Amino acid sequence: MKKAKIVATLGPSSEDKIEDMIKAGVDVFRLNFSHANHKTHKNSIKKIREAAKKLNSKTAILQDISGPKIRIGEINGILEVKRGDKIRLVKKNPKSAYDLTISYPEIIDQVEVGEYVFFADGSIRTKVIEKTPDYLVLEVKNEGVLSSRKGINFPHSNLKISAITKKDEKDLIFGAKNGVDIVAISFVNNKEDILKAKEILKSYTSHMPWVIAKIETKKAVENLDEILEVSDGVMVARGDLGIEIGIEKVPVIQKKIIRRANKLKKPVITATQMLLSMVNSPFPTRAEVSDVANAVMDGSDAVMLSDETTVGKYPIKAVEVLVKIIQEIQTIYPYYKKYETDDDDAIALSVADLAKSIEPKAIVSFTSSGTTVKSIAKYRPKPPIFAVTHNRETSRKLKIVWGVEEIFEVPKIKHPEKLIDRFLNEAIKNEKLSKGDKIIITMGSIIGKEGTTNMIRIIEV
Repeated sequence: MKKAKIVATLGPSSEDKIEDMIKAGVDVFRLNFSHANHKTHKNSIKKIREAAKKLNSKTAILQDISGPKIRIGEINGILEVKRGDKIRLVKKNPKSAYDLTISYPEIIDQVEVGEYVFFADGSIRTKVIEKTPDYLVLEVKNEGVLSSRKGINFPHSNLKISAITKKDEKDLIFGAKNGVDIVAISFVNNKEDILKAKEILKSYTSHMPWVIAKIETKKAVENLDEILEVSDGVMVARGDLGIEIGIEKVPVIQKKIIRRANKLKKPVITATQMLLSMVNSPFPTRAEVSDVANAVMDGSDAVMLSDETTVGKYPIKAVEVLVKIIQEIQTIYPYYKKYETDDDDAIALSVADLAKSIEPKAIVSFTSSGTTVKSIAKYRPKPPIFAVTHNRETSRKLKIVWGVEEIFEVPKIKHPEKLIDRFLNEAIKNEKLSKGDKIIITMGSIIGKEGTTNMIRIIEV
C-alpha cells in the first residue's frame, strides 16, 4: 500500500476513465473551477460518486476555485514583443495593439513605477516606467508572444484584492450544496481569505468541507503561520508561486511549508508539473521522478497531477508512475518523526511510540471528525493507519491524510466493546486483519463525540 496520497485533476483525458483511475491509485479527484460550468462539474461529481460506490472506495472530491487570476483581455491574433518595446496596461479604451486591458482594472492604481509585471506564466517580464490615472507604461525586458487571456503576475506590488471573487462565491455555494469534501482556495493572501470562504460554506452546508489554502503568492508565504492557523490544510501551488518569488526559491519554500504543515497536523498537497513530460510521453524524466520522491520525503500528505490527467495522453500511466515512486520511497522513509508535543497530542505520540516498540499490524483510530487520525499521522508511524468512523463525510476527507490505508464506516454504537467487535468483524470479513494480528486502538470514552479520544488499547485479534 502507499502512504502518501494521489490527487488527480479530472478533465477531457480522464472523465471517462474514473473507475480505472481509482483502481490505479487515485485517492482524490480535483475539479478545476477555472474551467467548465456548474452543469459539467455536477455531472463529474455524480460520476465520481457512482464509481466510488461501485468500487467500495471512499474517493474524495476536491473543488479548486479559481480565485482572482489576473488576465489580459482579448487580443486580435497574437502580439509579438521584443526587448525595449513599450506596452500599456489600460483601464479602458485601448487605442493600439500595444494597449492591453486587464480583468481587474482597479489594480492599475495599486502598482508603482519601478515594479515588475510578468505575463504568460513569467515568460515575458516587464518593468513599470510610467504611471497615470488611466494606464501603466511597461518596458519589455525579453522577447515573447502574447495572446488573449494570458495571466499576469505582480510579484512586487502590494495588491489589495480579495481571494474570493463573485464567481468564487457562487462556486463555493455550488460546492457546498453538492457535497464536495475539500475546497482549495486560490491566491490566498491572509487568514481573512480562508475565514471568508468558511463563512460562505457554513451558510449552505451542515457538513463543512476541509478548506485548503493554496500557497501561490508572495503574501501567502509571508503570512503562512496565520493561514495555517485557520485552514484545514495547504497546497504548495508551485506554478504561480515560482513566478511570484522566483523559481530558484521554490524548493526551499516547499520544504518550509511542508515542515510547518506537518507540525500543525494539517494535510499538505504538493502540486504543479510533477510529471509534466507525461502529458505527451508514456515515461517521466528522471528529474520528475526525483522531484516527486523528494516531495514525498519532505512530508507531503499528497502529490497532485494537473495537465497530466486533464489533457495528457497517459492519465492512468501517470497515476501508476506516482504509485511506484511513493512505494519505493517508503523503503527509506524517515518514519517516527519527533516534535515538541502539547497535551492535545499526548495520545498520538504515545501511539507512535508504542507502534515503534511492538510493530502492530495496524493502528486503528475510532474517530468522529478525523482529528485523532491527523494527530497520529503527524508522527508518521510505520504501521498502516485504519480509520473507523460513523461519518460518511469524515471518511472521504481522510483520503487526503498520509498513512490512512483503510477507512471503515460503522454504525454509531455507544458501547465501546460492541463497537470494536463490529469493526473487527468488518476487518476480518474484508481480509484486512487476521486471527492473531496485534493492533493498537484509540477511541474516546464518549463514543461519537468530537475531541474525546482518551484511550489506548493493545489487543490481539
